Amino acid sequence: MSILLWILIGLAAGYIASKLLGGPGGLLHNLVVGLIGAFVGGFIFRAFGIVPLDPTAGALASAIIGAIVFLFIWRAIRRA
Repeated sequence: MSILLWILIGLAAGYIASKLLGGPGGLLHNLVVGLIGAFVGGFIFRAFGIVPLDPTAGALASAIIGAIVFLFIWRAIRRA
């Protein structure tokens, strides 16, 4: 998968996670959240043995789930 596709998936995942959970959603914020979410989501998917049928859709789904988990944990840490 090309780096450009990873960036686009990261932006989309960060945007969707920010809209679902609320909060700031600038371009750089969405990109960072989405890229971190891709790593977190990939780890979660591998830990549970989930193998998506479509690599691109699977990457987007895992990045969105990872971004949501990351934002949830990040916000919990910041409040403490």
